[in-house]
Amino acid sequence: MKRSRIFTLSLLYYILSAAFNFATAQETPGHIIDSVICRSDPSQSYALYIPLKGNGQALPVIYFFDPHADGGLPLRKYKALADAYGFIMVGSNNSKNGNDWPTTENIWLHLSDDTRRLKIDSRRTYLCGFSGGAKVAGYIAIQHPGIAGVIAGGAGLPDGVAAGDFNFSFTAIAGLGDMNLTELVSVNAELDKTRTPHRIIFFDGKHEWSPVNTMALAFDGLRFDAMKSSLIPKDNAFINTYIAGSRKKLKAYELSDRLIKAAQECALSVAFLDGLSSQTGWFRQQAAALAANQKYVAQQQEQQNLLATEENTKADYMQHFQDDSHYWTTTIHDLQGKAAGYTATEQMYQRLLAYLSLAFYSISNQLISRNDNASAMHFVELYKMADPTNSEAWYFSAMLNARDHQGPAAVNDLMKAASCGFRDKNRLMQQPEFKTLFTPQNFSQIENKMHVQ
Repeated sequence: MKRSRIFTLSLLYYILSAAFNFATAQETPGHIIDSVICRSDPSQSYALYIPLKGNGQALPVIYFFDPHADGGLPLRKYKALADAYGFIMVGSNNSKNGNDWPTTENIWLHLSDDTRRLKIDSRRTYLCGFSGGAKVAGYIAIQHPGIAGVIAGGAGLPDGVAAGDFNFSFTAIAGLGDMNLTELVSVNAELDKTRTPHRIIFFDGKHEWSPVNTMALAFDGLRFDAMKSSLIPKDNAFINTYIAGSRKKLKAYELSDRLIKAAQECALSVAFLDGLSSQTGWFRQQAAALAANQKYVAQQQEQQNLLATEENTKADYMQHFQDDSHYWTTTIHDLQGKAAGYTATEQMYQRLLAYLSLAFYSISNQLISRNDNASAMHFVELYKMADPTNSEAWYFSAMLNARDHQGPAAVNDLMKAASCGFRDKNRLMQQPEFKTLFTPQNFSQIENKMHVQ
């Protein structure tokens, strides 16, 4: 009877909390609500942001998928864009790396059902994800008609899915230091052979949620799509402002002999403006002139050579994963010394470091699941060395220290994981290794660190 009463009270708390949070978001636009609990499944929740200038009308919506189930992270990062473009933003607190597709499907069904309470322009429903979340966004769009566009950062289409004639636009976002750069370039090239509206946007950075100015370009693309589909009126002032800005960037790239960037700018503007402006032809002419420019040809060849070197280096690393720590310590420190900058060569070294981070993550994860703790600790130490700001590396380290009954070390690792962005409280609470680890004091310290933004 007592358990039944506790369950009833807990359920009532969830229901009241869900109602309160949702009402707060509706009544006070301009404020991020970190957790709106789904009415149909109290174990699922999402972050919600309603822009300041909603004026009560139906608004377009973007659903965000973070690889670590931190739904509020992209909302906090892009809040100003939501206000500028008039987008409702929703971030899943359940979608994360490691979920299978049936779990992803279940999350989407509850998420999309619960947000029907919002005043949404259903013709303008968009999905945006980073890394594994990008693949989630692509999967949902393919499975569910009615999605108008996908923004995929740091990863391409779901594994095993070929480019095709999709009913949604596809915007790829690639950091020039991202280990998945070549994948995104390849997806964009394959989409060139289809009728799917698509484009690729590059930024100077690594495997991460893109900077605000880069995401603003992706949002521009969604707005151009809506004009082309007659979902919103053609906005000549907006179009002309974009053209003026693109021309200015193109001129700056050409004056500084950054001709690959110039060609990328032309390609993006053609993708955005085709069917909306006669200036599309001008950008095509500029692209053709660049293709005939010998400096551009030389820069493109240099880029291809670097990509070939990168692939050969990865193949060489594959032969050394059983080597001792000395080889990897030397290799990682060498890469870190060469990766501190934005030249094409330095960005190649950034991608190689990111590749090693992903490789060490994968190997560590497999060894941890097999309880091969000694071998796992070896690769986790390499993981932390290659990617010291990656929360997952420190989380793995905490698990292994807890297994080895090194409580203080495990707590210290969790504090570092939280400092590096770990926010998945449910995972923390359910991790078997941590069941006997926490005191009220150290758990409070970790939880407080997790809430520091």
